[in-house]
Amino acid sequence: MLIRVGYEIAVEVAAPTAVYSYLNVHPEHRQDVIWSSFGQPNASSFRDIHGNECQRLLMEPGETVFKYDAVVKVDGAPDFFDDDADQVNPNDLPMECLAYLLGSRYCETDRLSQIAWKRFGHITKGAHRVRAICDFVNSYLTFSYGYARSTRTALEAYEERVGVCRDFAHLTITLCRALNIPARYVNGFMGDIGVAPDPSPMDYNAWVEVFLDGRWFTVDARHNQPRIGRIVVARGCDASDIPLFSTFGPHQLKRFEVWTEEFDGKQPTMQRQAPAVRTSSRYGPAGRSPLDLGVSSFVHAMI
Repeated sequence: MLIRVGYEIAVEVAAPTAVYSYLNVHPEHRQDVIWSSFGQPNASSFRDIHGNECQRLLMEPGETVFKYDAVVKVDGAPDFFDDDADQVNPNDLPMECLAYLLGSRYCETDRLSQIAWKRFGHITKGAHRVRAICDFVNSYLTFSYGYARSTRTALEAYEERVGVCRDFAHLTITLCRALNIPARYVNGFMGDIGVAPDPSPMDYNAWVEVFLDGRWFTVDARHNQPRIGRIVVARGCDASDIPLFSTFGPHQLKRFEVWTEEFDGKQPTMQRQAPAVRTSSRYGPAGRSPLDLGVSSFVHAMI
């Protein structure tokens, strides 16, 4: 299957401002990108401690527009999960998994440990624990873009019982880690492929990977069903590791459009046209600010 992904993001600053960004597909997908087009300022790149590609640049005063358009080949299969997989004793885990057992900025394992063991400690097999956690988070939290708050932690999501995709991910991660299951935060492109179209699509999502029986599995308590065509951009301990942007100074997010859609390969000019089912704003009714609809969850300002 071919999937077309991309974005057009406009950021405005009043003074020269440094920015770090995670915007392009993860290096593991590099060999699967069969066509791409960039329209963004020159930036230097480096690999971070989690293996992601990060870009950094200095934005000049005024509006800076970041553009990306690509066609990526994927296997077209739904997320795979092995219901017979068991968790690995912490003493036997690969060293690279240990960081994903610890508490982090948005995942307070110490504050939710007793709750995790009380709710899920009786379940012995790792895969069954993870399934139970995802079922619980999916039914326990109420989703709405209007609930977006970039400072909400897993404990606060648990107490408030609301959130957006990153809150579903953080709570899932925290409960898994509290039960000694390594879990990491993932963001990337995921459209309405193989499911009914969402009238207010969020084509950029956050989900979770858990380590069981020697490999990582994708789980997603927000949707709580296997999905087709996830394309990873970055992974980390939680959202603080991999925001789309980290700006070291004030900024205004002027425009934010992201697309993820199946590509038929019949458009030789590669000019993308949004499907008719989309609304005039990719993130809800026309006139709504992207920040009202959850995009702020992916943007950090260091001021």
